[in-house]
Amino acid sequence: MTSEAGLRETLIAAALGILEAGGEEPSLRAVARAAGVSAMAPYRHFSNKVALMAAVANHGFEALRDALVAADDKPDPREALVAQGLAFIDFATNHPALFRLMYSHQYGSAGADAVLGTYQVLADRMVDVMPTQASAGALACRALVQGIATIVLNDRLAPSKADDIATALRLFVYGVAHAAR
Repeated sequence: MTSEAGLRETLIAAALGILEAGGEEPSLRAVARAAGVSAMAPYRHFSNKVALMAAVANHGFEALRDALVAADDKPDPREALVAQGLAFIDFATNHPALFRLMYSHQYGSAGADAVLGTYQVLADRMVDVMPTQASAGALACRALVQGIATIVLNDRLAPSKADDIATALRLFVYGVAHAAR
């Protein structure tokens, strides 16, 4: 049996596993079964399925933030932004069901700190590219990568055009950097 302290994380991991295996949002009963706990155990941490899925979405934003931080290792801030953009799109394509859940309007109760933390990585780097308009630049960059990720997930980009993604990100980032001068 899972200890009470780790039960919440076990339930989130079980829900994430079911979600990523089949793309469908699991029921609380299915999550309990996958976690090896009683059908009522999830209710100790989550009032309903929406609360559990919001916690899964929150977990997704934390994982996305970690991916952006890991990608932010280039000395040139423009190339760091390109790397972050590619990491964002890679995260979406490697975790499509989670990504869709994260951006679903139904789970808007996902932790604001996790959501903001994800975009703070981008905003912090944007300060190095365009210090006086970093907030607007970060919003534009976020819209671009989220849009590209959605296009890719919806099979609206031919596989032969995948190399165009990095080029598009560079065009945007270098254009913004030039405009900020």
